Amino acid sequence: MARLAAPRRSRLLARILGGTWCLLCVAGQVCGDQSQGAVFLREFTLIRRESLHEDFLSDLLNSHKTEDPSSRTARSEEDRDGLWDAWGPWSECSRTCGGGASYSLRRCLSSKSCEGRNIRYRTCSNVDCPPEAGDFRAQQCSAHNDVKHHGQFYEWLPVSNDPDNPCSLKCQAKGTTLVVELAPKVLDGTRCYTESLDMCISGLCQIVGCDHQLGSTIKEDNCGVCNGDGSTCRLVRGQYKSQLSATKLDDTVVAIPYGSRHIRLVLKGPDHLYLETKTLQGAKGENTLSSTGTFLVDNSSVDFQKFPDKEILRMTGPLTADFIVKIHNSGPADSTVQFIFYQPIIHRWRETDFFPCSATCGGGYQLTSAECYDLRSNRVVADQYCHYYPENIKPKPKLQECNLDPCPASDGYKQIMPYDLYHPLPRWEATPWTACSSSCGGGIQSRAVSCVEEDIQGHVTSVEEWKCMYTPKMPIVQPCNIFDCPKWLAQEWSPCTVTCGQGLRYRVVLCIDHRGMHTGGCSPKTKPHIKEECVIPTPCYKPKEKLPVEAKLPWYKQAQELEEGAAVSEEPSFIPEAWSACTVTCGVGTQVRMVRCQVLLPFSQSVADLPVDECEGPKPASQRACYAGPCHGEVPELTPEETDGLFGGLQDFDELYDWEYEGFTKCSESCGGGVQEAVVSCLNKQTREPADENLCVTSRRPPRLLKSCSLDPCPARWEIGKWSPCSLTCGVGLQTRDVFCSHLLSREMNETVILADELCRQPKPSTVQACNRFNCPPAWYPAQWQPCSRTCGGGIQKREVLCKQRMADGSFLELPETFCSASKLASQQACKKDDCPSEWLLSDWTECSTSCGEGTQTRSAICRQVLKTGVSAIVNSSLCPPLPFSSSIRPCMLATCARPGRPSSKHSPHIAAARKIYIQTRRQRKLHFVVGGFAYLLPKTAVVLRCPTRRFRKPLITWEKDGHHLSSSAHVTVAPFGYLKIHRLKPSDAGVYTCSAGPAREQFVLKLIGGNRKLVARPLSPRSEEEAPAGRKAGAKEALQTHKHLNGIFSNGSKAEKRGPAADAGSRYDDLVSRLLEQGGWPGELLAAWEAHDSGERNASSEEDPTAEQAPRALPFTMVTEQRRLDDILRNLSQQPEELRDVHRKHLVAQLAQDIFRSHLEHRDALLQPSERRLPPAAAPPRKHVSGLSSALRTSAPAGEAVGGPRRPHRKPTILRKISAAQQLSASEVVTHLGQTVALASGTLSVLLHCEAIGTPRPTISWARNGEEVQFSDRILLQPDDSLQILAPVEADVGFYTCNATNALGYDSVSIAVTLAGKPLVKTSRATVINTEEPAIIVDVGSTIKTVQGVNVTINCQVAGVPEAEVTWFRNKSKLGSPHHVHEGSLLLTDVSPSDQGLYSCRAANLHGELTENTQLLLLDPPQVPTQLEDIRALLSATGPNLPSVLTSPLGAQLVLDPGNSALLGCPIKGHPTPNITWFHGGQPVATVPGLTHHILAAGQILQVANLSGGSQGEFSCLAQNEAGILVQKASLVIQDYWWSVDRLATCSASCGNRGIQQPRLRCLLNSTEVNPTHCAGKVRPAVQPIACNRRDCPSRWMVTSWSACTRSCGGGVQTRRVTCQKLKASGISTPVSNDLCTQLAKRPVDTQACNQQLCVEWAFSSWGQCNGPCIGPHLAVQHRQVFCQTRDGITLPSEQCSALPRPVSTQNCWSEACSVHWRVSLWSLCTATCGNYGFQARRVECVHAHTNKAVPEHLCSWGPRPANWQRCNITPCENMECRDTTRYCEKVKQLKLCQLSQFKSRCCGTCGKA
Repeated sequence: MARLAAPRRSRLLARILGGTWCLLCVAGQVCGDQSQGAVFLREFTLIRRESLHEDFLSDLLNSHKTEDPSSRTARSEEDRDGLWDAWGPWSECSRTCGGGASYSLRRCLSSKSCEGRNIRYRTCSNVDCPPEAGDFRAQQCSAHNDVKHHGQFYEWLPVSNDPDNPCSLKCQAKGTTLVVELAPKVLDGTRCYTESLDMCISGLCQIVGCDHQLGSTIKEDNCGVCNGDGSTCRLVRGQYKSQLSATKLDDTVVAIPYGSRHIRLVLKGPDHLYLETKTLQGAKGENTLSSTGTFLVDNSSVDFQKFPDKEILRMTGPLTADFIVKIHNSGPADSTVQFIFYQPIIHRWRETDFFPCSATCGGGYQLTSAECYDLRSNRVVADQYCHYYPENIKPKPKLQECNLDPCPASDGYKQIMPYDLYHPLPRWEATPWTACSSSCGGGIQSRAVSCVEEDIQGHVTSVEEWKCMYTPKMPIVQPCNIFDCPKWLAQEWSPCTVTCGQGLRYRVVLCIDHRGMHTGGCSPKTKPHIKEECVIPTPCYKPKEKLPVEAKLPWYKQAQELEEGAAVSEEPSFIPEAWSACTVTCGVGTQVRMVRCQVLLPFSQSVADLPVDECEGPKPASQRACYAGPCHGEVPELTPEETDGLFGGLQDFDELYDWEYEGFTKCSESCGGGVQEAVVSCLNKQTREPADENLCVTSRRPPRLLKSCSLDPCPARWEIGKWSPCSLTCGVGLQTRDVFCSHLLSREMNETVILADELCRQPKPSTVQACNRFNCPPAWYPAQWQPCSRTCGGGIQKREVLCKQRMADGSFLELPETFCSASKLASQQACKKDDCPSEWLLSDWTECSTSCGEGTQTRSAICRQVLKTGVSAIVNSSLCPPLPFSSSIRPCMLATCARPGRPSSKHSPHIAAARKIYIQTRRQRKLHFVVGGFAYLLPKTAVVLRCPTRRFRKPLITWEKDGHHLSSSAHVTVAPFGYLKIHRLKPSDAGVYTCSAGPAREQFVLKLIGGNRKLVARPLSPRSEEEAPAGRKAGAKEALQTHKHLNGIFSNGSKAEKRGPAADAGSRYDDLVSRLLEQGGWPGELLAAWEAHDSGERNASSEEDPTAEQAPRALPFTMVTEQRRLDDILRNLSQQPEELRDVHRKHLVAQLAQDIFRSHLEHRDALLQPSERRLPPAAAPPRKHVSGLSSALRTSAPAGEAVGGPRRPHRKPTILRKISAAQQLSASEVVTHLGQTVALASGTLSVLLHCEAIGTPRPTISWARNGEEVQFSDRILLQPDDSLQILAPVEADVGFYTCNATNALGYDSVSIAVTLAGKPLVKTSRATVINTEEPAIIVDVGSTIKTVQGVNVTINCQVAGVPEAEVTWFRNKSKLGSPHHVHEGSLLLTDVSPSDQGLYSCRAANLHGELTENTQLLLLDPPQVPTQLEDIRALLSATGPNLPSVLTSPLGAQLVLDPGNSALLGCPIKGHPTPNITWFHGGQPVATVPGLTHHILAAGQILQVANLSGGSQGEFSCLAQNEAGILVQKASLVIQDYWWSVDRLATCSASCGNRGIQQPRLRCLLNSTEVNPTHCAGKVRPAVQPIACNRRDCPSRWMVTSWSACTRSCGGGVQTRRVTCQKLKASGISTPVSNDLCTQLAKRPVDTQACNQQLCVEWAFSSWGQCNGPCIGPHLAVQHRQVFCQTRDGITLPSEQCSALPRPVSTQNCWSEACSVHWRVSLWSLCTATCGNYGFQARRVECVHAHTNKAVPEHLCSWGPRPANWQRCNITPCENMECRDTTRYCEKVKQLKLCQLSQFKSRCCGTCGKA
């Protein structure tokens, strides 16, 4: 079948494969250019149709016929709804690089058509291809090179950027114009256009963004960043104008750096562009750009177009090298080049992370910095690179506080203020600037800048630079001496020395510095010449002189004298001497001088002559012509032209130099209106060059010329005010200043606008700074006054006054008082100097009015007032507030009066004991008991044990435990009111407690129940064991005797009772109680009744304060029974046979358990009246302590005897209630009863609240409002019938009023609500309730609850209002839904968990308004070990990476350490609130352990113990504690010690003879590991003895002596030694033997050798030369001698041969008469001008001998500075009004009759005017 089907498949393929090349399509899919359902398959290597094998195509088609369902991904919901199958997996990428495409397919599951496409695409392989891969489109064209086209082979090249069909494969035959479409579609992933990322997929051009995503329109910015904002580059545009010349053929246009983009240059003109490149690797290249085209220069594409009159250069970039565009001169006209490109900002600021904190604790700071980052080299560079780009704004350093946990007190750190302006930050400090590197012309100087920090004592230390980076670093380099160096200034040439023909002219050349002063320092090589020839075109009528005519005075003299003598330098230079005198006395002669080539020797500061060819440059002339004036005194007859030439120097300079304006100065302001001043310069009219201003006439200087500029308004900028005075004169104060953003509109009109700060771009200058940072002198610093000791009547208040010193860092140092010199400030003063209000002074209560039964007590009251003087005065009682009746009289209750016929024991004290047995079954915070019974209690319960006495003063009661006297301690409190309190029971508290009231004694036996419901055994001390039998007997006997007490609890005693139980009375009930605790079958119906009726009610023995427990559910359960009941059981058991006793005992114990339940329920029902079946409210006052009898009745009476007896007149108070609906009462006077709600109206004038109570004795009535006692006044009155009357009620009177009725038996309370106009009212509490043990708590709304998880919480919301207010509960402002239990306004939260935390709000609302009260519920989490310990381990690793560490645990952990090491202990803990952690060592807090070096870190979680020693080891524990509980965890540190070990023997020291020993090896070990012996230095070293070894005869061997001394010290000598053959015996004796015995074993050593072969050398020197060297000072010259190295034979050697020997000196100073010289100066000559700027005068300066006073060569005086030989003079303006001579040669002018000439007439105005 396969073969039959093959032709059919071939025809199918023929139809599918439409061209020469094919795309393979899957059956069932549509191929071609159809837009819907077009299929793309991965294109492998292109396959020609002829080479497609049929089997291959068959397999390929079959592989697409069926699809494995497992290959599909799960169908999504939308696919399922749309009837599409899930998308298939992505295909392989069509390309491996350069950006290809991948596709995914899905199929339609419906028989109908599905909406949407069945194929989707994505890009892939978006990585650049290697350069050798070539163009992808070109590869596809070249694949057709071996396929004939119209019978011919072609080499095909790609045709790109076809606008009509960019995705067809069009190719051009190379070398022809033939273009053919070789395929309708290019391969997927081919770029549509060469300059675009758009991609051809299935023959269609798809948009691709720079993020390489299909359909994305994201583009690159000008910087080449995808979706960038253009901030990583800068636009550079400019214009260049060529200034080329014949000498300068090339010039640089612009340098374009690496990475630049979008470059375009346009040259206009005849010149040509060319390129120079430099790669990042340093390779250089050049390209001439000779013809139009596209070139690849250093891998960057360059497009160049050349036109006749311009050239255009384009480069897309990014450039792969630095390009330098240059221009080549090709024509006479100038060219211009306009350029534009985007230059990458390759240096950018990069913000660093926060540096480490400046302190490990106590509050430090940390900063970030910014570093300049080179994007090309990926490294950090110097900051100035980033400053180059104005766009780069350096990020401001960020500063933050860190390590704010307080330092441990033991660390010794001083407490300083937290970081603020007073805390001195690190700062930059700089050293002084170094000397300038150059004396002129611009040099640099540097300094060192470091970051320093100052501590509290003012010590400055250097720290890391990052700490100062929050402020800019000071510059470390700056320019200096930027003024110009001195330079030669040539003045104008003199007139030619002749009036016809050839002559000479002169000029003065001066060395002028930047201030215009004549000085030295100019280079002689650059000095302009002062003389040149000149030719006058006028023909001469006399024979010409053979030589040019030299200048006559004054020009010659001036030029000669002003010419500076060349100074000798360290470079060889020509140095001319002074000219000789003229060879003739008149006429023309000659002058000569010496010109030497000289150099300055720096080390000796002497001058040396050199050959002439050593000096560069032209040699100065050594001969010149001179003119000595006319001969024979004749005045020559000169023509006007000759006169003009001779005296051309007198020509008026004014005609040659003049003032001119030359532009304007820079504008004085950049904005807001400034001025520019015209620049006035003195110019040479001929050369137009600037000249010295002295050459122009000052009076002709043009006026000052100004013009306005920069009139645009200024941008917003900061205006800064002056700093205010320092707030402190020392320590560290603050200065402030005003800084505001302003906008200057016009400086001329002074218009300024204040702007918002954000409009100023620059960072705002600081407005505050520290000042006066130095320590203050010690002074007194007072603390705040404490509160006054009294509120009135004159009191005293105190304060602390300390001597302190404010330090320069703002902290205070406390000093002894002797340091403060000023008088100490007052530490105490009077206060509250006004009279107190009157008050009642009450006396003590009188004794009871009766001796038995019920009576009364009274006390007196006086009204007194404490005056402002502190004296008390008795005043009128009307001035004191009304005194309640109960304050002056009260009932009292003594022992019941004796019955008729029974004797009365009046006089002996009596203790009212209770014969009960108490068994605690659930935990309770506190229990109350009366002596006389037995209690079996749980640990940690607080116990109050009362001893109620009669006829005995309670403060005299004494207590004993197990026969020992008891006194108060931290655990046990013995109160003076007849009771004993044990705070938290522990096993040692078990025992017999005895209360003694005179002769009366009662006991109470206390035992503890363990965790397994077993009694805790308590071992007795030896003493107590001895005393126990007597005590027990007495206790048992006394217990039986007390059964007959008159209180009626026990009516009579049986014989068994009188006989008493076994000998151990304290333990007689232990067995029964243990079995009762183990009893499992508690009666179910009783349990259910108990839990429903009174679950958790306080047992009858509990005397807790009623305010402490408000909820029935929160009370624990304690079993109570009579002792006589257990006595009956014991007696019954004792009468049973032994074999039946156990069975009988179980039955009796079960019966006892049932009786206990029933008796407690009956007891509670009988004890409570119907009105008393509710717990007293929180506002009720606590019960008062009453007599022992009533207490015993309340706590231990059985039901039948407590109430109901005909002879029991006493009863607890009961308030009569009248419950009625709330009503609006509008009468002016309202009278109401309790249980109602009063709504005040506007007309209500009085409210009377009735409170009727019954009880015996008569109850005392008191009133409270909102839980606080009512303060009576003239408006709020207590009526005689105990009613409360409110007159003229106001809004402040609104609230819940509670009437409390109290007598000796108890109390009752009922509330009444008083509202305003019927508005809602809520009863609130502001208490904070913390619960860690109780299973249930009840609070009023308004309080804050902190409790552990799993507790039942009831929040009461008692409301009132008319009409009755409706209650709504909210949690976190959201209304609570139905699942929450709300009953009569109260909210019950059962088993609270963290999700129940929040703010619970009770809203009461009615017609008149609403009121909301809140209660916050917070859950406490006791400290516990976290399950995940990674955090604490990471903390330990970060704290000490290389330190050993251990985690504490409840069971303990251990860490073994070396001595001297450090260790970290971690305390893993969690809890809420965060537990406080305290560390202990050996049970003591670590801070108190002596010698323990430690640091507490990480808020107590880590303890670092340093320098461990034997005293440091042991158990460390961490105590974690919060409001919810305590957790202790432990770890032990074990120190392992060093010890000496004697080890194996060392190698023997000799192989034979008698000296061989072996030394035992001593090693210092730590855990069997050898360590440095210094660790064992303190240990006792074991004594070790060497052991003899190898004690045997040695074989014969050569023995040699030491070498003898060398026979010569140099030049070659000889040394010898003795060689013998010897044998060493075991005895140690060495004997000579024959040499033959040694020769057989070893070669004989040599006995002679050469030595000291080196040459014998020495320094030699000649005699000193003459003292005729250069003068170095007065009378001092230098003389020389030769020093050379030679052998002793006189042979000269190189100096290095003698380098080991000290070299003699070769020069020395000497006395020379020739150097007795000094500078001599003559008087100044007359000034050359009387006014103006041209006058100067000269003087002769010469070097003369001190003795002969004759001139000598000037170089002899060169050791001293040469005085100046000329100076300016008469520099004053010439006044035009006065006719005066301006030159001193006017007499000569007049004599020569030259006054008619204009130039002389003005200069010699005075002299010529006389003519």
